[in-house]
Amino acid sequence: MKQPRAWQRMLSGRRLDLLDPTPVDVEIEDIAHGLAFVARWNGQTRGDWPYSVAEHSLLVEDIFSRLNPGTSARWRLAALLHDAPEYVIGDMISPVKAAVGPEYGALDERLQVAVHVRFGLPATLPASIKKEIKRADRISAWIEAVQIAGFSEAEADRFFGRPAADLSRSLKIRLRPPAEVRADFTERHRELMSQIP
Repeated sequence: MKQPRAWQRMLSGRRLDLLDPTPVDVEIEDIAHGLAFVARWNGQTRGDWPYSVAEHSLLVEDIFSRLNPGTSARWRLAALLHDAPEYVIGDMISPVKAAVGPEYGALDERLQVAVHVRFGLPATLPASIKKEIKRADRISAWIEAVQIAGFSEAEADRFFGRPAADLSRSLKIRLRPPAEVRADFTERHRELMSQIP
């Protein structure tokens, strides 16, 4: 019986094997493009543009940096790339991930390792860094939920926990065309890479 195709052709020309990804097939332009066109919240957000995973990633990196001033560019890069696998597997809301089961998590993890190795990060992040990125991700989710996804603050508090008032008031969600977000994501990646010794 013929094996099903398990790779995806990227716009860079690379063929990324989804079941056995290698770092040499990972390109930042593919990641930025894919994430700029993947909608968070299954597209159920207010506004004229979808809120993309690339925009979310930029916000998480900003929050992570605010929460951890002076953190090395290496860990800020990890925050920027925290959802990078979604450039090929899409973004699923947590209830769907739970229903799909552990296979989704394993696929996500293999892709994340390839992304990390490609850009000089450890295959597995230190637990303290992973925890801080997750903290920034939850704060981002609260801000997104309240500002653009139709949640009341009380409802967002239950699901994500209430962030510090200074963060929730100072950060505003911007909905922008995918090409603009893609360019900003690529540029932020370039800036962080240039700061890593």
